[in-house]
Amino acid sequence: MKSIENNFDNPRVNTLLHYHFYQLRSNSPEGSTHVLDIEGLKVSSIKFWSVWDEDKLIGCGALKFLEKDHGEFKSIRIADEFRNMGYGIKLLNILIIEAKKNGIKKISLETGAGNFFKPARKLFEKAGFKICGPFAHYKIDPNSCYFSKKI
Repeated sequence: MKSIENNFDNPRVNTLLHYHFYQLRSNSPEGSTHVLDIEGLKVSSIKFWSVWDEDKLIGCGALKFLEKDHGEFKSIRIADEFRNMGYGIKLLNILIIEAKKNGIKKISLETGAGNFFKPARKLFEKAGFKICGPFAHYKIDPNSCYFSKKI
């Protein structure tokens, strides 16, 4: 498995991201959707990676720099053909390695509280993330769950 940085223009990456945006917006109440679009992922405070197994796109994820050594994972997504096969934890581990390379010591993330997001919450807990309160610009929201992990 290899990671490629900032390849938004790859048609498969672009399709996966648009599918991700659609699903998150379809399963989150208005005002509780915190997904960034592609332009939002291109800002200088964010690094994005797609993860591949040879020519097959496994998934993607982004790191938003919040403070000197604190980051937030955004847009973590596994392609449907790789779901429920252990690739989620592999993708998270690759993203954690990339975060460490960028001086990050603490990772936080936000995900939905509804049933659609249950697999994501389960994955984050399996990877050692602990439930925490809102961070950065987030507020208490019954539709959101917040996690963090020291790395």
